[in-house]
Amino acid sequence: MAEADNPCVRCGACCAAFRVDFSVEELDSRFGRVPDGLTVELTDSTCRMRGTDHAQPRCAALVGTVGVKAHCGIYEWRPSPCREFGLLAPLGRGDEACSRARARHGLPPLD
Repeated sequence: MAEADNPCVRCGACCAAFRVDFSVEELDSRFGRVPDGLTVELTDSTCRMRGTDHAQPRCAALVGTVGVKAHCGIYEWRPSPCREFGLLAPLGRGDEACSRARARHGLPPLD
C-alpha cells in the first residue's frame, strides 16, 4: 500500500487525542530534529508537543481536519512517541490506541 493511500497517515486522530511527551534531547536545539517552537518544556529532561496538553488535545504540528484530510506538518522530524505510535500504519491497520483516538472523533476503527 502506498503511503498516500494509507488511511492511518491521513487521519490525524492520534494527533488530536493524546499527550506527546519526549526527551529534550530530540529538540532541534539539542541536535535532535523536533522544532523547539512547537514544544513546551516540562522538566530539564522532558518536553511536550504544544497543544497536546489541552482538554481537547490537538498537536501544534497537525495540519488539516481530523478524519477528513490531515497530516503531520513535521512528519520527517516528529518525536519518538509519534514514530512509535501505530506501528501497523504500513499495513493500513490501527491498534487499540488508534481505535480509541478515532472513536474520540466519531470515526470507525481501521481494519
